[in-house]
Amino acid sequence: MKIVVAIGGSILIQKYDAKMFKAYADILKSLSEDNEIFVVVGGGKPARDYISVVRDLGCGEAQSDAIGIEVTRINAQLLLSALGDSAYQKVPVNFKEALEYSAFGKIIVMGGTEPAHSTDAVSAILAEYVKADLLINLTSVDGMYDKDPNKFEDAQLIKEITASDMMEFIKGKDVKAGTYEFFDMTAIQMIKRSSLDTVIANGNNPENLVKIMNGEDIGTKIISN
Repeated sequence: MKIVVAIGGSILIQKYDAKMFKAYADILKSLSEDNEIFVVVGGGKPARDYISVVRDLGCGEAQSDAIGIEVTRINAQLLLSALGDSAYQKVPVNFKEALEYSAFGKIIVMGGTEPAHSTDAVSAILAEYVKADLLINLTSVDGMYDKDPNKFEDAQLIKEITASDMMEFIKGKDVKAGTYEFFDMTAIQMIKRSSLDTVIANGNNPENLVKIMNGEDIGTKIISN
């Protein structure tokens, strides 16, 4: 299979150590033996911290985005270091480069691409661009909930949702640089128009990536219609 895996920056950068980079590198290496793997990594708290400084300097959202993108690419470099020879050792800056680098038969790792596109959106666009069979989005919660599970104890996990219903759910949400919304509209639009099989799951346990690949019923499945 051809798979795009989005890993939130908050998953990889938790305590500023190598633990999660190493754990994901081991799993990605194993999966790459039988699958073609593309990875998109987010910026996490470091990106949001830098974006806060940029805003304090009076800069606009495009400049804030540009700084956040640089942080995602640093995280991508760190994961490349953990993957070693199993990955193509250059971070693509756009989708064309990602596809070109994949010709070498190694794992591709990238971060952001351009202002106004979150790494969720980047992963969905990349999946469409390379004609992926599956998009896996690994975040800090177990999947999509009807309300923020970090704020509401009665939040319910949504096991399955259509792309159309998800678009309605996130309509009007804040899309400023560095904001931590669950998914953005661009990502859902890509999933819908490409009829892209998508699973959202908790990335704090790297083994969940293996479980998804083994067909286990975890997280939230997005149906394309």
